[in-house]
Amino acid sequence: MPDLPDLVAQASRGDQNAVESLIAAHLPALRAFVRVKAGALLLERESCSDLAQSVCRDLLENLDRYQWQGDAEFRRWLFTTAMRKIADRYEHWGAKRRRADKVVPVDDEGVLEGFAAIYTPSQHAIAREELKRVEDAMTSLTPEKQDVILMAKLMGLSHAEIAAQLGKSEGAVRTMLSRALAELSDRL
Repeated sequence: MPDLPDLVAQASRGDQNAVESLIAAHLPALRAFVRVKAGALLLERESCSDLAQSVCRDLLENLDRYQWQGDAEFRRWLFTTAMRKIADRYEHWGAKRRRADKVVPVDDEGVLEGFAAIYTPSQHAIAREELKRVEDAMTSLTPEKQDVILMAKLMGLSHAEIAAQLGKSEGAVRTMLSRALAELSDRL
């Protein structure tokens, strides 16, 4: 399998296999990121899978203009695009013309349905409960703690990269991440 810079270059030239590899490599982390950052209000109206797919579409539409600057920068671009998409969708649903009583809640079964063939019904229920438990624990953390966990564990940023983004020292980031993970662990 080609490395990330080669995949980005191939995908920007329209190579469908490279596009599929790029999406497959980042989709699990992107979905998890979207589920945490979108919040309950948005996820009642749109599925996590639809939001993640929309982010991927935006990335692919602009991939030809992307200049490779390293793995961390690519992930930053991916998750920044996701945050913009979430903000856009909140704006969409917040518009005065959207009536809350006309909204049909979305059941995000797509996250687990893909595994239906290998899960028994009880395993499916357990997996759904575990996903809900992790989401509830993450959303109970302060936004700063959520962000440091997402940056370290989903975005794959180093302590130095997180420190630069948050305007903190590496030592402060290590401490903050350690405390955030400990609190998350306690809540789980």
